[in-house]
Parts: sequence; structure tokens; C-alpha cells
Amino acid sequence: MVPPEMRVAFRVVRGCEGLGERKRFQETSLKVMDKNLSSGAIDEISEPCFSFGIISDIQYADIEDGYNFLRTRTRYYRYSLCHLQGAIEEWNEESNHLFFVLQLGDIIDGFNAQYKVSEESLENVLKEFKKLKAPVHHSWGNHEFYNFSRDYLKNSKLNTKFLGDQIAHCPETIPSENYYAYHFVPFPKFRFVLLDAYDLSVLGLDQSSPKYQDCMKMLKEKNPNKELNSPQGLSEPQFVRYNGGFSQDQLDWFNAVLTFSDTNQEKVVVVGHVPIHPDTSEEECLAWNYRDALSVIWSHKCVVCFFAGHNHDGGYCIDTHGVHHITLEGVIETPPDSQAFGSVHVYPDKMVLKGRGRVPDRIMYYKKD
Repeated sequence: MVPPEMRVAFRVVRGCEGLGERKRFQETSLKVMDKNLSSGAIDEISEPCFSFGIISDIQYADIEDGYNFLRTRTRYYRYSLCHLQGAIEEWNEESNHLFFVLQLGDIIDGFNAQYKVSEESLENVLKEFKKLKAPVHHSWGNHEFYNFSRDYLKNSKLNTKFLGDQIAHCPETIPSENYYAYHFVPFPKFRFVLLDAYDLSVLGLDQSSPKYQDCMKMLKEKNPNKELNSPQGLSEPQFVRYNGGFSQDQLDWFNAVLTFSDTNQEKVVVVGHVPIHPDTSEEECLAWNYRDALSVIWSHKCVVCFFAGHNHDGGYCIDTHGVHHITLEGVIETPPDSQAFGSVHVYPDKMVLKGRGRVPDRIMYYKKD
């Protein structure tokens, strides 16, 4: 069992707003954790250290059902909001243990921009998230950029960078404002890193900006097709307009955070909208430079899992370095009689995903040192 004094600390931190209170909570929890680890109590822990919710590709729009690009799957644009409501109801029932929710991107569909209702639809979805008893960390996907510019998103309620933590005396772990990424520690020795998978992209940028022009040049060098969303004939099919990638600046920051986590013996969970492992997605749904992101992860011992969305079919693998990769099934292609979300229960030796509907249960043990 998790010691009572630690459970009390859990309840306190979720309600506190000051960084000072959060810091005192983490220090108290760390002392309790160290005490129990040294006494061998780790083998007796049956309750999770903490839990979090996870959901992806809601893609809400107040329009009739439609189809995916290939017209092989139905998309339930209006009913996706009902799925979110059901998820929030269940998460609130778990509120004693649920510390936060990860929303993996594509919160509303690009059709909203076509009908000029992007802000209205976003507000409808965020109104549901307000009913949640835990904070939400938002990732940005391609549909965010179909609806809004990057500058708009920076000043919107989808920017949850304020929920991030700072590492004292490590300025290299402070993310730049040039990309949307941050890290946070919900529990001692567990760090979450949210990456910006559209840091390199032609979406959401002013077409006269140097960054747009550089990214468009990069895309066209890899994709000579007239239709830049088509992977037809490409040797690297991920180079399509609806994907994006990670700048070297962001990868250097990511490396610095993982270096700190290695030194401090933390376990790290990485989050991004676009998958980075080819065994969890079709190649045409991978990040442009997914190999670079994998290279950073594989050069460290601390990463235990990578969560992504984007590919609505979902996927899973454990890579050659013992890192679990989960691509979550998308809400948008989930029929009304099913569901697509999960709760992840974090233990000292594993994470347990309890899926709902299309999302399968998984037990993910951490790699041995």
C-alpha cells in the first residue's frame, strides 16, 4: 500500500496553485519514498504512485459524420464530444488518484476552419474539459494548425506551458519560446516531457516568414508531388504536409532534460502528437525526422515510454532499447457504441494502461538497468 502520509500529500498538491506548495509536496513525498525504498517496502506496494488520463484526436466539429481521406473509415465529428463527456465522467470517478490528463492533439477538426467556427468549436470542447477535476496538458497536432496560427495558439487555452516545472541551476533545460515544449514532475523521480512535433512544419506559420520558407524548401526536397499531402512514390513517406518534425534547437533542449534525468535517476515519459517509431504507425504518419528523436532517446537510460496520437488506428511496440511506444486510438473514428481513452496507473516498476473501448489494456514494465 502507498503510505497514508504520501496519499495525503497527493490530495494536497492537486489543489495547490503555488510553486512553493508544490515544491514542499515533492520534498515530503521524496522523503517518504526514500524511506520506503530503503526499507524494502517497494515489493509490497499494491496501489499506484499516481495515475493520469490519456485521450487523442477528438477532432470535434458540429457536422454530420464523414470519412477519412481514403474514404475507408467513418469519422464521427459530432459524437466525438459525447465520447469526451463519457471519458471525463469516468476520470472524475477516479479523481482520488488521477493527477492530470494528457490530451495528445487534434482537439477539433480542420473542417471548423472551413465553416469559420474554429473558436466556437474549441470553446465547446474546452467547456467539457472544465468539468474535469484534474489539470489537462494539451499537445498540438496538425488540426490545431488547420484552425489557428502558431501565434494564436501561444496565447490560447491550449497553451499549458505554465504547468511546466523548472530545474534550478540548469538553464539549458529551460525551453525556448520558439517551440511549444516543456517538462513537469507530477511525482518524485517521474518526469514528463511534452514535445512540439510541428516545430518544423509548413502549418500555422506566416508564409512570408523565413521559418516557413525553410520548412517548405525541406518538404519539397523530400516530396516532389504536386499534392504535398500525398506520400505516393516517396522513399521517405513521412515527408507530407500534415506531418512535422523537431528542430535541432528543440532536440538539444530535449537532450539536456534527459541528461538531467539520467543523473537524477528519474523515469521519463515523452509525449508528442506524431509517432516516432515505425512499428507503431504507417510511415506516412511518422514525424519528419523521427530518427533524430529516437537517437536522442536511445542515448539515455531514463526514457520508459513515448505516447503519441495522429494515427487513428493506434499502435504499440517496445523498441530495442526497452522503450514502450504507444500510439493511441483516435476518438474521431470511434463508433457511438464504443470508446477511445485510457487511464495509466504508474507503479515503481511498471505502468498499467487501462483502456476503454478501442484502446487495449497494456502492462509496460520498465527496462532493467
